[in-house]
Amino acid sequence: MKKTALVLAAVMASGMILTACGGNKTADAPTTAAGTETTTAAAEGETAAPAEEGGSALDLAVQVGPDPETVDPALNSAVDGANMIIHAFETLMIVDKDNKIVPGQAESYEVSDDGLTYTFHLRKGLKWSDGSPLTANDFVYAWQRLADPNTAAPYAGDMLGYVKGYEEAAGGNLEALGVSAPDDDTFVVELSVPCVYFSKLITHASMVPIQKATVDANGDQWTLTPETYICNGPLKMIEWVPGSHIIFAKNENYWNADAVTLNTLKFVLMEDSNASYSAYQTGEVQMIKDVPTEEIPSLKGKEDFHVDPIMGTYYLSFQTEKAPFDNPDVRMALSLAIDRDYVANTVMQGTYSPATNFVGPGLSDAEDGSSFEETTRKNNGGDFFDVANHDADVAKAKELLAKAGYPDGAGFPTVEYMTNDAGYHKPLAEYLQSCWKEELGINMDIKVVEWSTFTPTRRAGDFQMARNGWVYDYDDPSNMLNLMKSTSGNNDGKYNNPEVDKMLDEANSTADVAEHYQKLHDAENMILADAAMAPVAYYNDFYLQDPKLKGTWHSPYGYWYFMYATMD
Repeated sequence: MKKTALVLAAVMASGMILTACGGNKTADAPTTAAGTETTTAAAEGETAAPAEEGGSALDLAVQVGPDPETVDPALNSAVDGANMIIHAFETLMIVDKDNKIVPGQAESYEVSDDGLTYTFHLRKGLKWSDGSPLTANDFVYAWQRLADPNTAAPYAGDMLGYVKGYEEAAGGNLEALGVSAPDDDTFVVELSVPCVYFSKLITHASMVPIQKATVDANGDQWTLTPETYICNGPLKMIEWVPGSHIIFAKNENYWNADAVTLNTLKFVLMEDSNASYSAYQTGEVQMIKDVPTEEIPSLKGKEDFHVDPIMGTYYLSFQTEKAPFDNPDVRMALSLAIDRDYVANTVMQGTYSPATNFVGPGLSDAEDGSSFEETTRKNNGGDFFDVANHDADVAKAKELLAKAGYPDGAGFPTVEYMTNDAGYHKPLAEYLQSCWKEELGINMDIKVVEWSTFTPTRRAGDFQMARNGWVYDYDDPSNMLNLMKSTSGNNDGKYNNPEVDKMLDEANSTADVAEHYQKLHDAENMILADAAMAPVAYYNDFYLQDPKLKGTWHSPYGYWYFMYATMD
């Protein structure tokens, strides 16, 4: 295939990754003699303490993206909004700089012997950013709001699907949801089935408390002004100028306010990577996520340039309800024709890694210290995509396309691929356009959509093919595989396979850890064999940060934590 036609010099800014928000890898909680799992680390001083103590109050400016689609914790599903939410809100349990679960709003919790009841004990004297008391009832309201069909939260099923009464709540009976507040300091969650990773789910940013009075008074507009964006985390919003910046300041009512080193955190809202790079060079911002890709060769090896692996997969969504993408042979032919090694190492300049399966590196398996990806490779006798033998994949792609009734692309309609114009998204689209034309005889048009409308358009299924991506919320492969459940609010391609749904439901409802992972392996094999989507590459984050900036950390889930930053 002729690949030199791609002009990499035209590559624009580092991309906006649609993703999840929150969650991190956890440590197993200790087990008491009575068999009840419990966490009481707060009593021993094990909180999410600053990564580096000391330093005076800091006014920090960073760039992690343009105007977020939303900063409503229940509605957000993108990394830019999530980076803001994790600074403004706090969950029951949180993750620290070492990706360990530590107490957040709850100082401890217990799990019943049957794994079905979680009892969280909130810290005494919790407050909202407006100074009013925060109680367990605020968690009850927030989780019911997340389940409410009128909220239309994309994460509702993923986060609450194992809570008792969720189906009834999702149908409108919110009181049926198995959450309660016996008193102001106790929050109880009842599950319908055991969930071996529920302790990871509760760290997700959608699971934060929400102040009911604020939402009742302001409706959907409650997140749009500092006066109504009442939160409970380390920082609080004090200014939002759309298209320019959002400023957060230290929240003096946060329970651990003494540990917060920032005075203000300014999120400079930029989508153009050249503008971001200029702002970084002039010192306007001290960290930028969107780095011009044409600058990468000159930046490699410099102290302030970082390439950090994150757990996530860049993939293509097919709208499986629309012909010809309702035919799995067509989807598989398009997927196999992609040269993933070329994409990752040439189009993306080595800042990504070629995807060989759907679930990539970094995810654990059943055994301590094990790897889901390595177990997949062992179980299957290799990877699903053999990037070292692409010619064989192309030959298979041509056979499948002919089987679908389109030999050498004859009779195949011109199709449309939707993307936003940032980072490698447009160069990848141009590669796909060239690849599918030269290898399969398929004509493709590229539709570039602005970020502000890209995600809602894709979520609505108003496309034929679209770029997509997911960065994990927690260390369990179900977080990625559940995207292909017919009931998932993040199933943009509207993929529907009852057998996949059944396998994932069984994986997610067993108390047997080994069975959980085995069924996830089976589900991944089914998803790949059906070409439910086309994995392309595994993510890394590349960014610039002032070397004098200390005390921050970047998680393998794609988030930056600035609340404990200091400057040399």
